[in-house]
Amino acid sequence: MARCLPHRYFHWLLLALIAVQPAAAGLLHATFQDHAVLQREAPIPVWGMTKPGATVTVTLATASATASRATAHAGADGRWQATLPALPAGGPYTLTAQSTAGTRQTATDILIGDVFLCSGQSNMEYPTRLASDYDQDVNNADNGQIRLFHVQRFRSAEPRSTFGAGARWRVTSPRSVREFSAVCYFFGRDLQPALGVPVGLIESSWGGSLIQAWIGPREIRRIGGYERYLELLPLYERSPAEAWKRWDAIAAQWWRAHDPASTASPPWYAPRYDDTSWPTIVPTGTWREWNVPELQTFNGLVWLRTDVRVSAREAGRQAVLSLGPIDQSDIAWVDGTQVGASEGYDVPRVYSVPAGVLHAGRNVIALGVFGGAGPLLPGSQMTLKLAGGTTLRLSGKWRYRTSAPMSRTGQIPHIPWQNQFGLTVLHAGMITPLGPTHVRGVIWYQGESDASQPKVYARLLPALISDWRRQFGPDTPFLIVQLPGFGPYQTKPEPSDWAQLREVQRRVVAVTPHAGLAVTIDVGSRRALHPTDKQDVGRRLALLARALIYRQSVTGVSPSPIAAWRAGRQVLVRFDAHGSGLETAEWNRPIGFQLCDRAGHCAFADAIQRGTDVALDASSTPAAATVRYCWADSPICNLYDREGLPAVPFELPIGHAAPRADTTR
Repeated sequence: MARCLPHRYFHWLLLALIAVQPAAAGLLHATFQDHAVLQREAPIPVWGMTKPGATVTVTLATASATASRATAHAGADGRWQATLPALPAGGPYTLTAQSTAGTRQTATDILIGDVFLCSGQSNMEYPTRLASDYDQDVNNADNGQIRLFHVQRFRSAEPRSTFGAGARWRVTSPRSVREFSAVCYFFGRDLQPALGVPVGLIESSWGGSLIQAWIGPREIRRIGGYERYLELLPLYERSPAEAWKRWDAIAAQWWRAHDPASTASPPWYAPRYDDTSWPTIVPTGTWREWNVPELQTFNGLVWLRTDVRVSAREAGRQAVLSLGPIDQSDIAWVDGTQVGASEGYDVPRVYSVPAGVLHAGRNVIALGVFGGAGPLLPGSQMTLKLAGGTTLRLSGKWRYRTSAPMSRTGQIPHIPWQNQFGLTVLHAGMITPLGPTHVRGVIWYQGESDASQPKVYARLLPALISDWRRQFGPDTPFLIVQLPGFGPYQTKPEPSDWAQLREVQRRVVAVTPHAGLAVTIDVGSRRALHPTDKQDVGRRLALLARALIYRQSVTGVSPSPIAAWRAGRQVLVRFDAHGSGLETAEWNRPIGFQLCDRAGHCAFADAIQRGTDVALDASSTPAAATVRYCWADSPICNLYDREGLPAVPFELPIGHAAPRADTTR
């Protein structure tokens, strides 16, 4: 895939200019600042940088006495690490590091308590100021026992020891919580009073990120299949131009293999291709906003074409095509010449059109897009700037046509070093710098960007858990937020990527020790990828933590299925004995159940709840092999426990006999 060198270097320079600058290393690492929270009842590692060979003495003291002291010697690279003994919850302390190289650094108001790492994509990054009823929640944010640490966005092709930009601990206040993760804050707000100890919340998230970006290279290599992409990361650090050249070949191979439009005769980007039968649209932004039924839920390849007229004076000269950000990946052609390809919904597409491409008269701009939304800017903001100074606005009608759905093409490979879609780049830039920090648990809210590849996610989610436990501790609890509902309602059972990914999350948690699932199927929004009810998500995570991590006498785990079996003309589903019992909301019967045969044909089933069993009418589905519940992008379902937690969406095989009385989840 040819890429114009002027564009490549422009794109590289643009990313460098807008990226935050790396933070300088200090005697104390950036995690050790005023107002920090350190994990209680575990050895306390403290580290930083000084002159090679220097000795560093670390003390942790209260106002009246020194609590602990440790020393360390810096290596040849200047790195040092000391370990203070475990302490119970308390504070405030003063942390001091003194180097024989003559430097000294102090952090005050240090608390000892429980530390949680909150990570994921946009629903985790979503700030408190945008959540429902934010005024009351923000104005009442005054708990000094909750401390917030926000890791700014930073991707890196190589593992880093420092954060990409300045990060600091802040005491909870109306000002500090406004831009902080709503889910993370509401989790801490509900948990801290129940524990009675300080709580530190570390937020490290990036909207739109893929799970592969958060996993380190060791686990990615173990999984297999990513070797050719991992090889590009060190190459990019040495020679960006050479890395782009090798990437172009990989990307070109994918488009030829998966896009029918690219191999058509003539291809859809060719000027001579006849697109007169294509529907037209004046794009106002994403294709979800075009009021085109076909595109409301479409994920995959879409092509757009428009014409511009160039004068004889401007013909033959260089130009710049500006298309704005695009979700997710694109390839752009001008009169049959490829002028660029990129990815990332927060990356502006600015492509250089080489001299000799434009000619006098009609010129065709063709844009191939792979994703679920397409252009993020209205056409009125897309331009072709000619060398003579004329700017042509691409605000008129565009012709469009779908090429292939994502379910047929599979996921397009991602540029390994770029943004939130890269491979290991967020782990290297936003997780590795946390070093050996001890945390009490991890809150993971991610999966929307991976919904199109649930089978791949089934391999990557366990890999992420294993990878992070290697860094933060082998038994570190993981609390995973199951995806909420999103998308239009369906009148009949349909395939659902979102439902399949929820099932992956459920099954991974079920077989992973020290893991829990927060069910949020009922707090989603049909039209909004980012539901504003983050309070319920945080509350359910706090209940889950209290039940699974702290073993408090609360109901924190959603009702889950034990088994399904056929009994005459019925299929029975047994749920775990839960809380004070099950109940249905807004109707006297459960809804949202489906029965499916082995070929995948499904039908809704009438249901009756009897204690912890749900009986499904299977008289019209004698070949049913599986039962599903809440199986849709945005399902309507109403089975809860009496404490208000929704039953988990699931898919379960149907057996031939009831489970034994001692069967457990």
